[in-house]
Amino acid sequence: GAPGQSIARVIVPYTRPAMLVGLLLICLAAVSWGTTGATMTLLARDAAAGPLLVGWARLAVAAPLLLLAAWISQRRAAIAVPATARRPWTTADTAACLVLGAAMAAYQVCYFRAVTLTGVAVAALLAICSAPLMIALLAGALLQERLTPVVRLSLVMAVTGTALLVVGPRGLGEISGGFGLGALLALGAGLSYAVYAVAAKRLLVRMAPLPQAAATFTLAALLLSPVLLAERAAGAQLAAGWPLLLYLGLGPTATSYALFTIGLTRVPATLAGIATLLEPLTAATLGVLWFGESLGLAGAIGAALLLAALALLALAPSRRG
Repeated sequence: GAPGQSIARVIVPYTRPAMLVGLLLICLAAVSWGTTGATMTLLARDAAAGPLLVGWARLAVAAPLLLLAAWISQRRAAIAVPATARRPWTTADTAACLVLGAAMAAYQVCYFRAVTLTGVAVAALLAICSAPLMIALLAGALLQERLTPVVRLSLVMAVTGTALLVVGPRGLGEISGGFGLGALLALGAGLSYAVYAVAAKRLLVRMAPLPQAAATFTLAALLLSPVLLAERAAGAQLAAGWPLLLYLGLGPTATSYALFTIGLTRVPATLAGIATLLEPLTAATLGVLWFGESLGLAGAIGAALLLAALALLALAPSRRG
């Protein structure tokens, strides 16, 4: 049968302890994602690796690891869950898996191409800040999630803080141009991630977290495989950068997306989208510590707003799901 079909329902009720655990797992994933930019900077410098090749490599490393983890988890689940709990796998479930894989592949293409056209600042600002807003809209329409006043306030604080964090070290002058195709691609990256997050949340009712992550990254890696044909000297780039590529695939991809998907069973998709904004804060912190960058006053205010938004979510009363 299809992976995950032995789990009839894996969404956890939205109690305070469950939501705090979910937020913690998603925050850990976001912190790990925040190391991706620094790692890609090192790959470009030391291995001359192109961004799309790096995007494919991280998926290709993560996919077999997640498949193995899913196989182990399903063997355990087959023992724990009686056969009567199984439900047949449907065409709609298969379509949802395809949407997940396509959304993840589209994110890699849109974001990395946007970076080459607009620079990191514009791409990060549009993609990272738009994603939580798009998640909130899609979750409201498709998952019937309601935005409480606390969540609305946290969303505004987090998106504003992230924008200040991205703009702060650079100033508006550096990001005033370059909108056009690059800006559309960056927004496409934000939409791709929002589609992934909401589709993943919806499918968790039918599919366990690890099998879902395994299916997502296997499909995404296959869809991005033509990148190998387009890249010049792909083999040399992979050979030169394999330690960092292995880290990207194992840490910020396989482990982090497994944590994110498990955390997503415990919190609404909108809250998950807000929590993932720890990614740019981590990236900015690494920039300060490792590359001698400066946050500036606006960046520092943005970081404080973002942390306050996450604290507000953690301290808010739980919502029953």
